[in-house]
Amino acid sequence: MTEQTPQHYIFYIAADLEKVWEGFVSQESNRIIFMGADFEVDLKPGGSMKWSGPGPDGKPVTYVQGEILQIESPKLLQYTFFMGQSDKKSRATVELVPESEATKVTVTHDLWAADDPAYTACADGWPRILSRLKTLIETGKTFKPH
Repeated sequence: MTEQTPQHYIFYIAADLEKVWEGFVSQESNRIIFMGADFEVDLKPGGSMKWSGPGPDGKPVTYVQGEILQIESPKLLQYTFFMGQSDKKSRATVELVPESEATKVTVTHDLWAADDPAYTACADGWPRILSRLKTLIETGKTFKPH
């Protein structure tokens, strides 16, 4: 089965490397960026990641989960990614590079199965999530999702 085209995003956030890193890995910022989702992460290779919260019926559900593949704090975070209970895994890589008064954020989401329904959701979601993170880090608040 062929893979779908990798998704690639570059943002610049007016903050230092450590503050941007914290935005990606802290429970507090993830709760704000992901509309109140609980975020659990074990920041080591093989560690799990999970965003969860109430489903439409109010019962707890897992929105996204994965496993850390590589971590080089505060510059690299790579993990498997799958939505809900799907068995279709992809890979997300977040790279942070300091640039003058900003941090360059590069996100590459690849290794998509041709039939992974999360592909379309992520193509819409990543720019929104990165924009919300940028606004949160730069201003201390963010905007509501659509």
